Amino acid sequence: MSELARRLTTTDAVVIGLGSMLGAGIFVAFAPAAAEAGGRGLLIALVLAGFVAFCNANSSARLAALYPESGGTYVYGRERLGDFAGFIAGWGFVAGKTASCAAMALTIGAYLWPAHARPIAVAAVVVLTAINLGGIQKTARATRWLVTVTLAVLGTVAVVGAAAGHPTAARIWDADDAGARGILTAAGLLFFAFAGYARIATLGEEVRDPERTIPRAVPLALSLVLAIYLVLAVVTLGVLGPERLASSPAPLADVVSAAGAPGLAWVVRIGAAVAVTGVLLALVAGVGRTTLAMARRRDLPGALAAVHPTRQVPHRAELAVAAVVIVLVSLGDIRDAIGFSSCTVLVYYAITNASALTLRGLRVVPALGLVGCVVLAVTLPLSSVLAGFAVLLAGAAWFRFRPQR
Repeated sequence: MSELARRLTTTDAVVIGLGSMLGAGIFVAFAPAAAEAGGRGLLIALVLAGFVAFCNANSSARLAALYPESGGTYVYGRERLGDFAGFIAGWGFVAGKTASCAAMALTIGAYLWPAHARPIAVAAVVVLTAINLGGIQKTARATRWLVTVTLAVLGTVAVVGAAAGHPTAARIWDADDAGARGILTAAGLLFFAFAGYARIATLGEEVRDPERTIPRAVPLALSLVLAIYLVLAVVTLGVLGPERLASSPAPLADVVSAAGAPGLAWVVRIGAAVAVTGVLLALVAGVGRTTLAMARRRDLPGALAAVHPTRQVPHRAELAVAAVVIVLVSLGDIRDAIGFSSCTVLVYYAITNASALTLRGLRVVPALGLVGCVVLAVTLPLSSVLAGFAVLLAGAAWFRFRPQR
């Protein structure tokens, strides 16, 4: 069996985690979450989503250190709970994250050239797949540059918005009560923005000294992203208010425009495209690795298990993922993809926490993570819940009736 090379350091792993998360929340998920929860509810939902993500990260890090190979919870579920649990985790991850790839690609097109969003999205998928096929070190190097540009743009928005946007506490702490249901729905949508830390675990076979690197990299990347999101949420709400944020297709561009710097709007748009490009780059790599792990065990076609002899990447799996994403780009809708992806990925992390409950040691954190995942999954918009569970049922049927391996 071909093995992947261990080339990633702790810094590389943290950078890939940041690249997977930064941008997705503020550029994609904040607006629909604000529509569900309002101002005060958005901040509460953000903290709740971050807490559930922390529980999941803790469970993921413990399991990844024990099973440092590609596949993430697909591997953990098989090892700790049985083949079916692992298969459902892998199936849900591949389906949900492939939809996320399409949503991210469409976001790039919408920001760079709205009138031709789909062709731009297809071009982005092709270019980023080519980068990933060049080797995992090239992925980490490219992600480092993308994260640097993203942080610079987000920092500019925060400073300009806070200094010249006249943020007010009334807008930030909106008195309208969205109710528990609205906050939970918003938290489920915002979870989409935190799920990128899983990319560190799914790349476990390529991390140096995984027993030490992964438990350090996962919580560090997650903590940095949560702090950045909270700052930007406060500034954005303070300048725009929840109603304007909920209806805005480009909230950060609106922040700098409202702050009297409309000339920065295009800078922000380009920064948004760069941020989402970083997310998509790491997403394609992560989905390819999980596809590789499933193909190795014949839960997906065995031809996808090939590893390139020179570049040490799962080239067939990544090409297959890219092909499916290109098809979805021609049919998909960004907001529907967010809800669908959140539903299937929350199920994925529910299995992560259930797997961690079988380990020795403190079990309170994985228990809270398991309950949190289930609650957020079932309180997502009904269409997202139905679509997500329909795909999971289809996967269960395939598992039951697939040809003998």
